[in-house]
Amino acid sequence: NFNKWNLRSDALPELNKLVQVIKTKPEIIVQIRSHTDVRGTSAYNLWLSQKRAQSVINYLKKKGVSAKRLKALGFGETEVVNRCLENVTCSEAEHQMNRRTEFKISKAE
Repeated sequence: NFNKWNLRSDALPELNKLVQVIKTKPEIIVQIRSHTDVRGTSAYNLWLSQKRAQSVINYLKKKGVSAKRLKALGFGETEVVNRCLENVTCSEAEHQMNRRTEFKISKAE
């Protein structure tokens, strides 16, 4: 949600699926990559996206995933997925598309 970093209830089923994958594949490392829309300052959006990523990490740790296998990365507004850049009028739904968390899975070295 706009200006928030708490986990939404609609995200929990997906996070629970991720927990299962991580637990069955001990060789993987997961980057939690969170993003914001362009509203707000760049510095604030970097901070907010890092808080969002850390919220996911905290949830995964509560579900028994080792912190050693997780990395939180906040990208702020640097990787928008649509036309909603600074000074472009966009709907709330368009802004929502940019407020997201993605998972990048890699093997441990």
